[in-house]
Amino acid sequence: MHSSTQLNFRKSSFSSTNRDCVEVADFQGGSAVRDTQNRDDGHLAFAPQEWVALLSTARTNR
Repeated sequence: MHSSTQLNFRKSSFSSTNRDCVEVADFQGGSAVRDTQNRDDGHLAFAPQEWVALLSTARTNR
């Protein structure tokens, strides 16, 4: 597992304002996401197939 300090997070292109932003980081073997307003709470890590499924669901439910 990667610590948040080891990951290079960037603002998600799906974030609309500073109020509801998430940050995304890619790492070897997966991707991670965290809440911009609560960075100290950590992140959720996803295997590649889980990340694809999450993005697919998010795009479908916009």
